[in-house]
Amino acid sequence: MGRPHLVLALVLSLILLGGTYCQTASQEVDVEGVVGETPPREQRQNAEKFEFQAEVSRLMDILINSLYSNKDIFLRELISNAADAMDKLRFLSLSDRSILGKGEQAKLEVKISLDNDKKVLKIRDRGIGMTKQELVSNLGTIAKSGTSAFLEQMQKGGDINLIGQFGVGFYSVFLVADYVEVITKNNDDKQYIWESDAGGNFAISEDPTGEQLGRGTQINIHLKEETQEYAEEGKLKELVTRYSEFIEFPIYLYSSKEVEVEAAEEEADEAAADEDVSDAEDVADEAEDEEETEEEPAKPAKKETVWEWELLNDAKPIWLRSPSDVSEEEYTKFYHAISKSTDTPMTYSHFKAEGDVEFRSLLFVPPTAPPGFLDNYYTNKAGLRLYVRRVFISDEYEDLMPRYLGFVKGVVDSDTLPLSVSRETLQQHASLKTIKKKLVRKALDMLRKLAEDDKPEEEAEGVTESDAAAGSSQKYDTFWGQYGKAIKLGVIEDGANRQRLARLLRFHTSKYPDTWTSLEDYVSRMQEDQKQIYYLAGDKEAELAKSPFLEQLLEKDLEVIFLTDAVDEYMMSNLPEYDEKKFQNAAKDDLKLGGKKGKKEKRVREAFKGLTAWWKGLLGAEAEQVKLSTRLATSPCIVSTSKYGYSANMERIMRAQALSDKGGQGGMGKGGKILEINPRHPLIQELRTRWKKDQEATETANLARLLWDTALLESGFLVEQPKDFNGRVFQLMKGALNIKGDLTALRDAPEEEPTTAKEQPMSEPPTEDLDLGVAPDQSSAKDEL
Repeated sequence: MGRPHLVLALVLSLILLGGTYCQTASQEVDVEGVVGETPPREQRQNAEKFEFQAEVSRLMDILINSLYSNKDIFLRELISNAADAMDKLRFLSLSDRSILGKGEQAKLEVKISLDNDKKVLKIRDRGIGMTKQELVSNLGTIAKSGTSAFLEQMQKGGDINLIGQFGVGFYSVFLVADYVEVITKNNDDKQYIWESDAGGNFAISEDPTGEQLGRGTQINIHLKEETQEYAEEGKLKELVTRYSEFIEFPIYLYSSKEVEVEAAEEEADEAAADEDVSDAEDVADEAEDEEETEEEPAKPAKKETVWEWELLNDAKPIWLRSPSDVSEEEYTKFYHAISKSTDTPMTYSHFKAEGDVEFRSLLFVPPTAPPGFLDNYYTNKAGLRLYVRRVFISDEYEDLMPRYLGFVKGVVDSDTLPLSVSRETLQQHASLKTIKKKLVRKALDMLRKLAEDDKPEEEAEGVTESDAAAGSSQKYDTFWGQYGKAIKLGVIEDGANRQRLARLLRFHTSKYPDTWTSLEDYVSRMQEDQKQIYYLAGDKEAELAKSPFLEQLLEKDLEVIFLTDAVDEYMMSNLPEYDEKKFQNAAKDDLKLGGKKGKKEKRVREAFKGLTAWWKGLLGAEAEQVKLSTRLATSPCIVSTSKYGYSANMERIMRAQALSDKGGQGGMGKGGKILEINPRHPLIQELRTRWKKDQEATETANLARLLWDTALLESGFLVEQPKDFNGRVFQLMKGALNIKGDLTALRDAPEEEPTTAKEQPMSEPPTEDLDLGVAPDQSSAKDEL
């Protein structure tokens, strides 16, 4: 149960507790103290009836201090009430134009002003106003809504949408006020003042001597000591811009600003006094003026404070208009208003959803990702602003757009959304799922259109053949650079839209390493007998292009997708296929390149059967299997992984995670490693020859283990025992350098032998008997080495 619902439950509980309990005389109690009959739903005729009683002051305290979580809400509620009052007047004026009046009286507007000396905030509207009876009924009865009654009355006569339906919005004024005056004038009654301090009572009096409103309502809010921040112009501008920016009636604030004024001219009497100065003094002054070389500084411009009515809501709710009636400039200006930036949006989508749930929406994609978008992925607030009948409700409602589309900015406005009593949140309702579903579809369609509209044609000027083949799109490429990782996260999180998101993915491939390729373009270039989409994940594309895993794939001219983001392999595990083509990791053991196995391959496999079995026994649990490879062309061996084991790239990512289970992931990685050997490589053939000659030879085992370690490194894995690996490399170097004995370091470093005169360098080059045409004899030096 949400907070507003809990508050309502508390209010009802208070009312019930304040009531008087009545037990009907017709109930019979048996010997066990249990009511014998189930009471009927209608009250019994002979029962004594009472009305529920409630302590109004306590009820008001609950409404004021528990119903609303944010004091700023009060201004939104009062402006919304003012807009409703003017909507009522405008609707009634359709049948009687005279009720609007003339001149200033006919202007439907809201004016806000401050009395700084008395700390009173005034809000005035030119709406329909209230009669004395309406003051008693609407403001004197909690949860009695004049708007709701008006809607019921007009239900058969027209279609009008008003927001004040619960009848409690006005009381939010006591969040900031300790005393409130409501001065109102209806065309059918005199001007009255309603006043209260929320203490459980209110007073109404005729107002013949006060400022005559003509028609409408003015609310005087006497601010509490702790809410003096609302007596500042800047705070009021901020609240109006945030909550009521798109109210269709103009909202004015009586505000001050400083303007420059021209300096006053010198008085005439000063000029006359200068003429009376003596001739001697004039001469002295002229002499001093001649000696001065610096000009006198310009006098600073004088400023004075002026007061004027400043319009606060000049932005128009263009989402209410037809897209064909809105220009590009208006869309850009509107984006500036909601994003508070001066950038031009990358693209936008303006639509109206109809059906079970009706709403209008305008979505934008900013040209750059917001700072920390992925760093704070799970805590960033949504980019959509939720409105109900043009009144701002919230920009922190997460259920309208998934996290991976959190970069999308815009507005959602509906006349039928189910609001909570406080109008700060939406009630949980089945329609919310429908709204979210439609918003996501429209957002993804907007991105798909961005990619398609900007896709270059091969005949276009300046478009290379490779760009056209790869489907490169300059505008969408910019989008992908900013938001590509968010789309990948969407593939992981949003199963319902996974295939739609897959169409938005872009990759670099072995054939087009410098341009972005879509899956659609990849599939269109697949070979006739190709049934899988090949990919390989790693740290850098340059390393992937030289990977031994791709040797046979590249020889067969098969295109391979390169994945270098840490999230890529997680994404591929959630995207098994695209366009009925399955994805295949080139580093996995289940790679199939097609073709039938001939008799020659079977004979080779039989010939190497003993070597692979011996090698597997040598490696033990480090390798799951040793087998002949069908993917190698030039490398001696590689280490692949089983279908469900960690690839080298995934193992690297898991190791880098601060809270990863090193033991668990390490065990899974080891259990899934498979050594694939190339039977055509000279190193493998020589190893087999030595193994056949002496299967117990230590040198042969060391060579086999060294090949395993190098295959691990080349395949992207870490060597588990680097010291043992280094020892085998040193032994190999010892044999290559023909070093006798062991490799134990000497206790003391050998002293350098003195050089002979013959070996000492000459201080000067020889000048005689230098035969430059004969090459020096290097045989002696070679023999010494």
